[in-house]
Amino acid sequence: MRFEDAVKYSIPAEVSNEDLKIVPLSLQLLLENAIKHNVVSSKKPLEISIFEVGGYLCIQNNINPKETLGKSTKIGLQNIVDRYGLISDRNVIIENNNKTFSVRLPLLTQNNTIMNQDDFENNNYVKAARKVEKLKEFYKSLVSYCLVIPFLIFINLRFSPGFHWFWFPIFGWGIGLVFHFLEVNNYNIFLGSNWEERKIKEMMDKENQSKKYQ
Repeated sequence: MRFEDAVKYSIPAEVSNEDLKIVPLSLQLLLENAIKHNVVSSKKPLEISIFEVGGYLCIQNNINPKETLGKSTKIGLQNIVDRYGLISDRNVIIENNNKTFSVRLPLLTQNNTIMNQDDFENNNYVKAARKVEKLKEFYKSLVSYCLVIPFLIFINLRFSPGFHWFWFPIFGWGIGLVFHFLEVNNYNIFLGSNWEERKIKEMMDKENQSKKYQ
């Protein structure tokens, strides 16, 4: 009502089975995300389509991203993925072709089985989006380093050539870049690569093992 003709909805008139369900508040969260991340105006309306396809409820919208919006954490999407993972063996499907963004929510019945924890921890889209955001931050830092350090060297040699203080920012900032690169690639200098995932899996295995003996 607030956006009037700036948001256009397409909603199915009927469903194939009235007993089918989705995880509570998942639809609301996706609709809010669509409005949050896109320009909503009468000249560029946000078109949201909700329809049923192949046992999924598909929520699809055109993409017209806001220029001033900060980076997305993808926490909302990950929460939906995790919640579905607790009650279903079917994955949430997320697709982005740069023109439309769609999320397919499995339509559930009470007979859905609980899936293995490993299956929903590794949603490809969410993991890839998070890594891309980290890579963007790293590249920005690397570009800044490559631009600022030569300038500092010039200032140092031009105005105080007797003391080469430019080595301090070169090594100090450089060490920070190295650790940033290791973080992007999920590598701990003391514990090795993918140590967080390995530790999470180890703790989950112990938890599952303990449940078997209760």
